[in-house]
Amino acid sequence: MSLTEDLIDLIRNKPVTPADLEDAALFTLDAVATAYAGSATPVGAILREWAARGELDLKRRAFLMGALTHITETDDLHRASVTHPGCVVIPAVLSLGEKTVANGEQMLRAILHGFEAMCRIGAGVGPAHYRIWHNTATCGPFGSAMAAATLLEIDDEQALHALGNAGTQSSGLWQFMESGAMSKHLHAGRASESGLLAAEMAACGFTGPAEILEGKKGFFAGTCDDPEPDNILSDPQSKWQLSLTSIKPWPSCRHTHPIIDCALDIHPLLGDKRVREVSIKTYQAALDVCDYPAPETEYQAKFSLYHCAAIALLDGAVGLDSFDANARSRSADLRSATEIQIVDPYQSNYPASWGAEVTAISESGESFKVSRKDCKGDPELALDVDEMRQKAMGLLQYGGLDEARSNQLCDDILSLPARRESPPLFTHFMHHIGIV
Repeated sequence: MSLTEDLIDLIRNKPVTPADLEDAALFTLDAVATAYAGSATPVGAILREWAARGELDLKRRAFLMGALTHITETDDLHRASVTHPGCVVIPAVLSLGEKTVANGEQMLRAILHGFEAMCRIGAGVGPAHYRIWHNTATCGPFGSAMAAATLLEIDDEQALHALGNAGTQSSGLWQFMESGAMSKHLHAGRASESGLLAAEMAACGFTGPAEILEGKKGFFAGTCDDPEPDNILSDPQSKWQLSLTSIKPWPSCRHTHPIIDCALDIHPLLGDKRVREVSIKTYQAALDVCDYPAPETEYQAKFSLYHCAAIALLDGAVGLDSFDANARSRSADLRSATEIQIVDPYQSNYPASWGAEVTAISESGESFKVSRKDCKGDPELALDVDEMRQKAMGLLQYGGLDEARSNQLCDDILSLPARRESPPLFTHFMHHIGIV
């Protein structure tokens, strides 16, 4: 049997508990709220203008929602695979789920299956893949295909073809970071769309390669210098990968979050003292992706360890307005006084733990140091339901919903595990952004 066949067997035989469905509903809320917020951004306006120029079918609408979900940098993050599964899997499930008239449990089960496929394959690509390839983009089609296969109720052989053709559509390069281009949002949307396409074609009898992962001309051979295929099927009795996924409290690259967490703890200790210099200790992957000492755009600031540490130390808070031109100007002096080192235990703990240490030295020479093994929003320090709802309310209102409508949407999504008929979440979102 191929790796893909074994993975399908693992996923389809894994038990789903009521608690698992509740977890999936929380992640659905997070993704939907993030999509609303993304629609209100300048990049979101470009995507909406593009969408308004022509008719969008089901798959292209999933593309649109996926792209919008990946704009504000508030979407979820699975550490072991370094993927953002929610922005890929959940738009695919919401769009196809309405077409198939799926109930709440069926949609949430499909989301669990999609996260599992995407995250397990992402954990198998090896660290070198991430230096060139954007894991969310390359591993995402497997997740949306597996989720769609569940909703379409296709058999194991058809699901194998779906994942085979999802994998052959994998793409997504980090080059956009050099100029701050908008490609990252395209990555999430295309991953969602590609998996849907692959599953729908498989349901019609269209075949795909069984050994898409390990074949001599397959995914690993083409894109992975140091694959770790054993990770794909390891620990099959563990929690669902969705439950091992982190939720972002702050709207920036997840690699910046342990540093933000440390800096926010230091801020109240400073009082009225000014910081003279900052020292950051972290792991290599964080520096590989977030090495922007002088970010020129809002997006580069979201991927700057230097800016995120500085603005958290200066303001004691990080929000959607913490990366604009004003914030970048205010952080400039402190950014230039920041040094970064790659050291253990943060390097050796990665990717199981994404940790960091921040030391701030005041102008009078006092030293303030805080370290993190795990970060707020990680499964070890998970946001509770009230915190998740509070985050969602902020994003939904940023996206243009009033308080009453935001509260109703939260209630609708959190009630999905018990709903025999699912609310038209996808249609409501499309109407909100002007797509009818």
